[in-house]
Amino acid sequence: MPLRTRVTELLGIEHPIIQGGMHYVGYAVLAAAVSNAGGLGVITALTQKTPDALREEIRKCKQLTSKPFGVNVTLLPMLAPPDYGAYAQVIVDEKVPVVETAGRNPEKMIKFFSAHGIKVIHKCVTVRHALSAERMGAHAISLDGYECGGHPGEVECGNFVLQAVGARQLKVPFVCSGGVANGAQLAAALALGADGVNCGTRFMATKEAPIHDGIKQALVKAGEYDTTHVMRTLKNTERAFKNTVTDEVLKIEKEHPGDFSKIAHLVKGDNYRKAFQETGDPTKSVWSCGQSIALIDDIPTCQELIAKMVADAEGIIKGRLAGMMTAKL
Repeated sequence: MPLRTRVTELLGIEHPIIQGGMHYVGYAVLAAAVSNAGGLGVITALTQKTPDALREEIRKCKQLTSKPFGVNVTLLPMLAPPDYGAYAQVIVDEKVPVVETAGRNPEKMIKFFSAHGIKVIHKCVTVRHALSAERMGAHAISLDGYECGGHPGEVECGNFVLQAVGARQLKVPFVCSGGVANGAQLAAALALGADGVNCGTRFMATKEAPIHDGIKQALVKAGEYDTTHVMRTLKNTERAFKNTVTDEVLKIEKEHPGDFSKIAHLVKGDNYRKAFQETGDPTKSVWSCGQSIALIDDIPTCQELIAKMVADAEGIIKGRLAGMMTAKL
């Protein structure tokens, strides 16, 4: 039986599992596979170079699935920002049912998408920001712990506390994001008060993930200490796979704190893209992944992964935990 929560009801999905937006990973083929498996697949808007390219990716996803899927729109601190309005209009024109926003103040985006009947999930790294997004009209929150890959913000709060605090204060549905890779964690997230989970890194190590097998194999082999934080001196912290390039970035940051020009050649997005799409070499670029790499030991299909996560969560809830209650009685 599927796990029914406020998130499954809100989004019209079978299982409370969301595939978060990921640069150079969140393409139609992965989003459709996740949605077909009963979760919510998500296309990453800014991985597409133009709004028209996003339109084509959305249409491709529609050809691959008849189930709900979403689009991630991350509001980045950039000197020359993309035309967010044009990307947003494509999402509305194509009648995408769900948008995941992240990054800077999402109020304009929340209001714009909501006015067109689109459900908005805003990703936050603090409960304070989540409450602000709730007041702005976000329909749901993705509450992102410090274990996450990519940008965890500049505070340090893990999900074991963050989710419990969120449950105390948030009124809208929310999902646990960051470091999640298996059914035990899904059960734990529900126990802490969340309505589901958001997984990024775990979906990178699936058969449908459109990235080089070399990256997938690196995820399978890695452990809990194989990530690190770069760009902390810039207050733009990113959790990335630990390798010689991140070591070099950290060395330069120590010598030139806050000076992006000194590390720009090492952290530029095209290096990331080449590793994922061309070389598959996990050692030659800065690329995001979460601490959930420690829990990845295979490369299943999205269907296999989601089915196992749900079955394991149900087994824990109905078996081990229920058995403990019976034993006490």
